[in-house]
Amino acid sequence: MRSLPEATISEQDGVRYLHLDTPWVQGAMLLKQPRTLVLEYVQRMMAWMLWRAPEGLAQGRAVQLGLGAAAITRFTRQVLRMPTTAVELNPAVIAACRRWFRLPDDDALLSVRQADAATWLRSDEAPRGEVSVLCVDLYDHEAAAPVLDDEAFYADCRALLAEGGLMTVNLFGRRASFGRSMARIAAAFGPQHLWHLLPTREGNTIAVATHTVPAPDRGTLLARADNIESRYGLPARKWLRLVRPWQPQAPPDR
Repeated sequence: MRSLPEATISEQDGVRYLHLDTPWVQGAMLLKQPRTLVLEYVQRMMAWMLWRAPEGLAQGRAVQLGLGAAAITRFTRQVLRMPTTAVELNPAVIAACRRWFRLPDDDALLSVRQADAATWLRSDEAPRGEVSVLCVDLYDHEAAAPVLDDEAFYADCRALLAEGGLMTVNLFGRRASFGRSMARIAAAFGPQHLWHLLPTREGNTIAVATHTVPAPDRGTLLARADNIESRYGLPARKWLRLVRPWQPQAPPDR
C-alpha cells in the first residue's frame, strides 16, 4: 500500500487550512463560523442545489468521496440535516478533521468511513441506488488531478445515485485533462445530463451530473437561486451566470 501524507494545519486571518505535507490547500474552515463554506470551489460543489425544488432540497442521503477539511460534510450533516456518509482514504485526514475542523463523532446522521473510494463504491456497504447527492473531491497531496477519474469509476458513482440524484465533481488541472474527465463522466451519465461551471481563479471547475433530472427552466432556476441565497447564504445567482451544458468536442478532421 502506498504511503499516505501527514495532515498539517495553518491559520491566517481567522481561517484554518488543511494541507497534506505541501503548501497546497486541501480544505478550510472559518474559525468563528465553522459551518460556513469558505473556499469558492467548495461553495460551487453545492451547485446541485439548483436542480432540486426547495421543498425537497435536503431530502435523501448525501455522500462525499474525499473528506478534505470536512466542509461539505459539516454542511450536509449540520445545516441541511441530511444523513451523510464521508469516505476518506487517509486516516490522518480523518483525525485532523475530528481534532481541528469540528467534524462530529459518528451518529445517526453521520458515518465517516476510512476506505478507498473506488473499493467502497463496489462494496456491500455502498448504498447503491439510494443516494440523493454525491460530492466527489479526490485529490492527492499535490492537488494536480483527480486520483480516480476513469469511466468505470463514474459508472459506479452513477450506480450509487437514486432516481433524481445528483453528483458534483471537482475537476482541476490542465484544460486537456478537464475535457477528458468530462468525456468520461458523459459516457457514464449521458452528455445531456452533464453541466459545468466556469473555472474559479485557481482553476477548479465543478461538473454537475444528473440521474434522470430534467433541466429546470430559467425562471425556476432564478427562484431556486434566490431561495438558496436567502436560506443558506451561498452565491447561487452567480452560479447561474457560470453554469453551462457540456458540449462534447468534435474530434479533429483527419
